[in-house]
Amino acid sequence: MKYSDFGLINTHDIFTDAIARNYAVPAFNFYNTETLNAIMSAARETHSPVILAVSESALKYMGADMLMGMIRGANIKPDEKIALHLDHGSSFDACTHAIELGFSSVMIDASKLPFAENIEISKQVANHAHKFNVSVEAELGTLAGIEDENTFGTDSSYTNPDDVEKFVSATNIDSLAIAIGTSHGAYKRKNDTEELRFDILADVAKRMPNFPLVLHGASSIPEHLIKIINENGGQMKNARGISTEQLRHATKMNICKINVDSDLRLATTAAIRQSLNEKPENFNPREYLGAAQRLMTQTCIDEIRNIMGSENKIN
Repeated sequence: MKYSDFGLINTHDIFTDAIARNYAVPAFNFYNTETLNAIMSAARETHSPVILAVSESALKYMGADMLMGMIRGANIKPDEKIALHLDHGSSFDACTHAIELGFSSVMIDASKLPFAENIEISKQVANHAHKFNVSVEAELGTLAGIEDENTFGTDSSYTNPDDVEKFVSATNIDSLAIAIGTSHGAYKRKNDTEELRFDILADVAKRMPNFPLVLHGASSIPEHLIKIINENGGQMKNARGISTEQLRHATKMNICKINVDSDLRLATTAAIRQSLNEKPENFNPREYLGAAQRLMTQTCIDEIRNIMGSENKIN
């Protein structure tokens, strides 16, 4: 299927606009009807472009036919500026499969491979994807942390600015995820004084002006969600994300896409825990899943407005 058949767009124009106007397009991960509905509701209420991100494990969980059926059911229009993106594609085959399904953007993550091999596979994916006008993201540097089997790592390494120009030129990718101190999961910082490596970001942005840069592992881990979880039987001590101030600063330095997964997981868990704790006799999933969808929607709206700066950016 062509992604245009679903009302989707690729990321080229929205990234160009994001860099020009110093905002980031949010890439919210989804994995069921509730998360998709929440993201779409937030995008429509705020008039923000949005990237619907799907990991390989989420694709397996939903099933390809169900996933694309959900996308069709969302009744997306091209002027809503919505992209469907494969997050952390692990292989050429994974990326080509997503393109065949109707994804408008894919990420090939070969960042754990040697530099030359990362170039080789990223170039291969870009050459294939561009035949279908599909955008391609790749990654330099590695992030530690755990979210699922697609984003699991104990080691991290910062992006080397000296490698960026060669990598982008050799691969012909459309955007680049860089490692400047973010990490996957809910435990991103040991204390509130830890700063992202803005010196690396500044160097990369100087070498590659107007080239789209991406932050993974950049959920803010809202404190009020952690509080709700812990007050309702959860055990998430010392969970800490990236501050709003640091993320907003990054959007002024060519970061035009910020990935968010953990925050929606937290909103889901917080709402369900609170709902069932307040009404332990309830066994109607529509009640607690409805509460989860509402809290996820508000979380997306808050981050679109206060972190991404992408509200009312649909031209």
